Amino acid sequence: MAIELEDVWFSYPNGVEALRGISLTIREGEFVIIMGPNGAGKTTLVKTFNGLIRPTRGRVLVDGVDTKEATVAELSRNVGLVFQNPDHQLFCETVEEEIAFALKNFGFEEDEIRRRVDWALKTFGLEEYRDVSPLVLSGGEKKRVALASVLVWEPKYLVLDEPTLGQDYAQKERLKELVRGLMGDRAVVMVTHDVEFVADMRPRPRLILLSGGRLIADGRAEDILTDPECIDRARLVRPQVPEVLRALRSLGAPVRTDVLDVEEARDIILSILGAGTG
Repeated sequence: MAIELEDVWFSYPNGVEALRGISLTIREGEFVIIMGPNGAGKTTLVKTFNGLIRPTRGRVLVDGVDTKEATVAELSRNVGLVFQNPDHQLFCETVEEEIAFALKNFGFEEDEIRRRVDWALKTFGLEEYRDVSPLVLSGGEKKRVALASVLVWEPKYLVLDEPTLGQDYAQKERLKELVRGLMGDRAVVMVTHDVEFVADMRPRPRLILLSGGRLIADGRAEDILTDPECIDRARLVRPQVPEVLRALRSLGAPVRTDVLDVEEARDIILSILGAGTG
């Protein structure tokens, strides 16, 4: 089972080519990060996964089903997309109703709906907002409601568009734990600009870089994020740990620069300091 993109192109009505010949496969159970500069085509790409956008050329298959031959509602049962801007997603009168909405549409039993809604409210720290309109919440709180309202029906493919925007450190850590808990059961695809968030993720995700609507890198996050040429080409901020190690290397220190982990970098530096005092 997989989401498969075969030579996918997409042009907006104004003639802008947002996707240019994208071919890739996202398999069930994978953790995938999609990064790139503004205008790279990241959001357009993930919207092809559930049929919100249909390719101008090429095709997208979700578990073998061509998205051009299925409705968004049918595809959304397996592909849950959390929008970058939660205001484009939230519309119910209360947080509880927002989280329960899709469950009702998908035909879940009332007892199961209550159980899942209670779980989502607790998991995302939203219990105190149960009877509050989601539209009056802060940006970060709206993000959590949108995520809860999708995750609650357990889609096989969970797509998160910029989920760390507006989230504080504690919420980002909670998101990391949530993603770890989901790994293996479903594919998690995340669009983000947050390089340090990706660098801190364990286990390491697969990383896809886009630029100008084209796929420019696809591989292990530790390989791509420690390659300054690749990062610069995607116009991303370089991760701090390999940058520190590169600075030390430029001063003559015999250090590796293909390291993302803070603890590993610390051990490398301490070993050099120890060698220097011996």
